[in-house]
Amino acid sequence: MRKPLKLPTFKTEDAERDFWARIDLADYFERKDFQSVSFPNLKPSSRPISLRLPEPMILRLKERANERQVPYQSLIKQYIAEGLKT
Repeated sequence: MRKPLKLPTFKTEDAERDFWARIDLADYFERKDFQSVSFPNLKPSSRPISLRLPEPMILRLKERANERQVPYQSLIKQYIAEGLKT
């Protein structure tokens, strides 16, 4: 039998981070204690990139995005996603 995990009250996020970095969960749990979980509504993470486009292209993108009432960067992502489907 594993020892019970007693969580302290954390005064700061740094204190909580330090606590979790110091302990080994294997001391408190066995593999059979865990259940599989699914997070179906999580959005995929994204990361910023730099992309140089001609000024007239950016203006046209902004016009189309404005017509559709979406941010122009979202429209660019939609166009890229459509292009990747083929």
